[in-house]
Amino acid sequence: MDADTAASNSGKRVRAASSHEDLHGASSRDMLISRLIAPAQAGNMGACLRILSAYAGASHFLLARYDLVQETGLDFVVASDWPFDLVRRLDAELSATYSRSTELEKCMAVLQPKYDLLPDDLFVPEGISRQYCSFTLSVGRTRLALMFLFPDDYIISAERLREVGLLAGYVVSLSVSKGQKPDRDFDLTERELECLFWIAEGKTSDEIATILGISKNTINNYITSVMRKTATKTRSEAIAYAVRNNLV
Repeated sequence: MDADTAASNSGKRVRAASSHEDLHGASSRDMLISRLIAPAQAGNMGACLRILSAYAGASHFLLARYDLVQETGLDFVVASDWPFDLVRRLDAELSATYSRSTELEKCMAVLQPKYDLLPDDLFVPEGISRQYCSFTLSVGRTRLALMFLFPDDYIISAERLREVGLLAGYVVSLSVSKGQKPDRDFDLTERELECLFWIAEGKTSDEIATILGISKNTINNYITSVMRKTATKTRSEAIAYAVRNNLV
């Protein structure tokens, strides 16, 4: 259901995406941004994504921490209104896709819409296409995946999807910049935060030592200090804590 295929299929019924559909140019974007600012500053990503979904013509949204996706558990999901069974089935697929991708492929894929089909055995709400759209975006060191479900026979605009991706990055950045971190009784050093970031990226102590140019033992000491300060027992728990508290 890419833009070129959809545009050539003139027999399909085009549905109005939202009240924004008849607006064009800079004034439309300015109005959209003005609607996004308040919920973004309040950290209400669900409200922001509902606005962006309507602008894209999507029926459902899912925003995930693509760099922290795992085969089990749904802690990587930032906000979603997808049916739960669909999210639960996609976690392993997302994890496998991310682990197989090279760093260059991950960079090249940013804001490039990709289309896939939901498994045949999954229930999809009536009127919703089994084909979903996804693309990745980066906010600082954070990699995110934004995924949309669309109504049947809807003509998708790749240009509008890229615009939505840029705006999604904007609202995530705005939310983070407004300090959504809870109060803490400790402070991690810059080196500890660097190590926490790299273990969240799946790097081993040896790999982090190479990246930072210090010894493996020093890296392990930093990681031990992080777990002590955050009252976690394993690296996985430390990563989960970091995600919940916006440390990475």
